[in-house]
Amino acid sequence: MAGKRVLFLCVNNSARSQMAEGLINHDLGDRFEAFSAGDQPTGVRQQAVKVMAELGIDITGQRSKNVSEFDNQDFDWVISLCSGSAGGCPLFIGAGERVHIEFDDPAAARGTEDEVLDAFRRVRDAIRDKVESFLLEKADA
Repeated sequence: MAGKRVLFLCVNNSARSQMAEGLINHDLGDRFEAFSAGDQPTGVRQQAVKVMAELGIDITGQRSKNVSEFDNQDFDWVISLCSGSAGGCPLFIGAGERVHIEFDDPAAARGTEDEVLDAFRRVRDAIRDKVESFLLEKADA
């Protein structure tokens, strides 16, 4: 099991935080163990499942979780992914360096199915780039 624990937070724990959890566990699972949660969990969005599957990453076993499930657990990093200020993201009671890395909410995208999926892909790819770079830089420091 990986030594570094990461908790991703978003309000609904339905898209951004779910994709981050899946990406880190898939791409960097030998160094990190990722979890995700929100304060108003609504279920994993099917668009998130679909765009992750495009990369060969299966997140169908993931579920939306309330942040309280992780109270008083220790994490190396607690990363909020909400758009706007970190103040809109759930609060976490527990140890861990808190970081905010902002991403647009793909669940707010409107348009055709393809346009909405493109929004999810853009956010997925941005999370992969920014979050993985951040974690690798911090872990190697």
